[in-house]
Amino acid sequence: MSAHPDRYAPDVPYLARLRSICLALPEAAEKNSHGHPNFYTKKVFAIFGAVVKGAHFDDRWAQSVLVLPDLLTREQALADKRFFVPAYYGPYGWIGLNFRAAEVDWDEIAELVELSYRRTAPARLVRALDESAR
Repeated sequence: MSAHPDRYAPDVPYLARLRSICLALPEAAEKNSHGHPNFYTKKVFAIFGAVVKGAHFDDRWAQSVLVLPDLLTREQALADKRFFVPAYYGPYGWIGLNFRAAEVDWDEIAELVELSYRRTAPARLVRALDESAR
């Protein structure tokens, strides 16, 4: 039995679409951690679902994606109401995008996931990603 129960429904369409984006990246894999699907290579680059500080039992952010953008992207994103600072990860530069806050732009999601992947994946995997885009 896991110390953390799942905080998501496995049949959520947002998760299926996010999973297809994440697992298309070189050597990406998925594991469940702290009740949420995490996508990683050596380090986590995307997480499905979140909480915010002081609202751990509020499911408002349960259908969201967390990514680790560069500083400029983070500042620009946080000016948009769809984005939020997630508990635990926010102090380390992570942001969340709430899928239920507005219509989802899957091209934007793919760009954010790729940016986060590039910041966390080993250099050889980033090279593989660049080579596959040619």
